[in-house]
Amino acid sequence: MKTVLEVIQTTTEYFRKHGVESPRLNIEHLLAHVLRKKRMELYLEFDRPLGDTDLAPLRDLVKRRAGGEPLQHLLGNVEFLGRIFKCDGRALVPRPETEELCEKLLLLKPAPQRIVDVGTGSGVIALTLAAGWPESTVEAVDLSPDALALARENAAALGLSERVKFHAADLLAPVEGPVDLIVANLPYVATEEMTELSSEVRRDPHISLEGGADGLRLIERLADEAPRVLHGLLALEIGASQGDAVSRILGARNYQDIRAERDYQGRDRFVFAKYG
Repeated sequence: MKTVLEVIQTTTEYFRKHGVESPRLNIEHLLAHVLRKKRMELYLEFDRPLGDTDLAPLRDLVKRRAGGEPLQHLLGNVEFLGRIFKCDGRALVPRPETEELCEKLLLLKPAPQRIVDVGTGSGVIALTLAAGWPESTVEAVDLSPDALALARENAAALGLSERVKFHAADLLAPVEGPVDLIVANLPYVATEEMTELSSEVRRDPHISLEGGADGLRLIERLADEAPRVLHGLLALEIGASQGDAVSRILGARNYQDIRAERDYQGRDRFVFAKYG
């Protein structure tokens, strides 16, 4: 019978051989999930023996994780800026870079009165901003009915259903102006780069990843549509190395105060611009 520590050690090596990033962290999360513990509580139970009732469900999760299924899908949730969001195959798994974007936006003073999150996915941006700015009006738009269903479930779980209005639509089609802040994490992977994505990333919905031949199709469309309603800030999450291209797109459409910013890894990741 193996102990908690032995399971962590052997599975860490197994994950490492299968190319799982952060292998020890992954098995700790999965084991804590099976044992219904907090991950840090495992450190107080390293000598605890694990029987078949514990190991049987864990084996299945470990096999699926080694096969490229995202950790967040296996756990059924993801932590995003201190809140727990339901996470599954209906929408993009929220990335740390999107947390950075929300952190930057929540520093804005005064808080925008009216906000639209375009391509909301699981709703992490819209719901995080709604929670952070309780006096603001927030709307969220997505073309995918599945993603919107997930976003609504997250809104209900966080007690924010009355704070966020959801639209099943393409980009800004249902939105009327004026809007103080438009924020978007749109698909930005170039078509030819889709096959180069990791098996884990390819588990995300195709519609949430592929952004056309150069990855900028939807960003260009949003840049064209936004001036109809925007009287404030446009905030975009973009792909690495797209900063100059997105800045040129916005400059050609008379946006002002355009600035590209890098994420904590030093990669192009955000572009901000004003209009109206």
